[in-house]
Amino acid sequence: MGRGEPGGRDTRDRPSHAMKLGEEVMSLYRCISLMNANVNVTDEEDPETAGNVSSRHRQKHDSICLESMKYSCKEPLEETNSQCPGLTGLRNLGNTCYMNTILQCLCSVPPLVEYFLSGKYKAALHNENGESATAFGCLMSDMWLGEFECVSPEVFHSVLGKRYPTFSKRTQQDAQEFLICVLNELHEALKKSSKRRCVTDANASREGVSETSIITQLFEGQLSHDVTCLECKTTTDRPESFTVLSLPIPSKSACSLQDCLKCFFQQDTLTWNNQIHCSWCGTKQDAAVKATITKAPQIIIFHLKRFEWQGKHKRKLLTDICYPLSNLDLSPYSSPLLCKDTEYSLCAVANHSGFLDGGHYTAFCKHSVTKNWYSFDDAEITEIPSSSVQTDTAYLLFYSCQGLLCTH
Repeated sequence: MGRGEPGGRDTRDRPSHAMKLGEEVMSLYRCISLMNANVNVTDEEDPETAGNVSSRHRQKHDSICLESMKYSCKEPLEETNSQCPGLTGLRNLGNTCYMNTILQCLCSVPPLVEYFLSGKYKAALHNENGESATAFGCLMSDMWLGEFECVSPEVFHSVLGKRYPTFSKRTQQDAQEFLICVLNELHEALKKSSKRRCVTDANASREGVSETSIITQLFEGQLSHDVTCLECKTTTDRPESFTVLSLPIPSKSACSLQDCLKCFFQQDTLTWNNQIHCSWCGTKQDAAVKATITKAPQIIIFHLKRFEWQGKHKRKLLTDICYPLSNLDLSPYSSPLLCKDTEYSLCAVANHSGFLDGGHYTAFCKHSVTKNWYSFDDAEITEIPSSSVQTDTAYLLFYSCQGLLCTH
């Protein structure tokens, strides 16, 4: 599943970058943060930054600050012989292409990048499991400094492997499972708790504890499962949080992402061993279940279920799935109270080529500043046209919401 890359630079060779966020990262973060506000950044407006950052780095970073300015990263890069920020390859440690792919996808989510490059994560860290988040933050700064064509994720891999021994082995692993573990680990390291009032029914409520983090703020959505007893017709609501939606693939030849969504959100009937216990009837009954989105996340991740069991054997579905690069409409599957003026655009794709016994992961990511698409194949980075983003090897789709999100 992974191909070894002899090249690449181990981040441990650069302790100053591995241990803290450099001034160059803070300058870059400031540029990215101000970019959306369309504010001109000049040396005169920020003399403190101008004095701390060398003219070489200032020229490079200022050239990508604003959408209103033409992207001029190429010329400064030729002068400085440096990589463009956010375009850094990752060394393959031996069958770790699944990890490199997920890391590139996460480093293509602007709000997450800004959170770590700004150093905000340091204030939220928990001592008992903050090592992984710290290693993630250091790796992200290495990837966005733009100083090297390739860096090594060995420190992050080692730290996460202590928490999840499965990923400490240099063996083939599933990218979706790794993604869930990374998001869970970051959430546990950065979460903060607060009390809230939870309504359990019309006549009772209880005080619960809500745990939030940058992960839940960006990636967590809410589903509502309306469960209707087919005997007494009573309907109950069962909420469920999610960070990744695993979508069934309804065809073996070709289909669209909308077809997968329709299949996931269609009404289902629970019978036999899947019956629900109806509190009104007092016994198990057949039931109809239909899910809707009541809280749409800012970043929604779709897992295309290409791997399925056929008897005792697992196989891969090679279905060609058509998915939009922009204007993804989730309103048909959302609560009427959810805002309809939201628009989702694709920001990253995790691809899996090959089969179960010898596949390989790569990533397609949209650069948050240049808006160009790039292919990340471990240490190799190639600019690709948007027409090449559509592929029959897509396994995970990352969509970013550009509109205003509203919920119940």
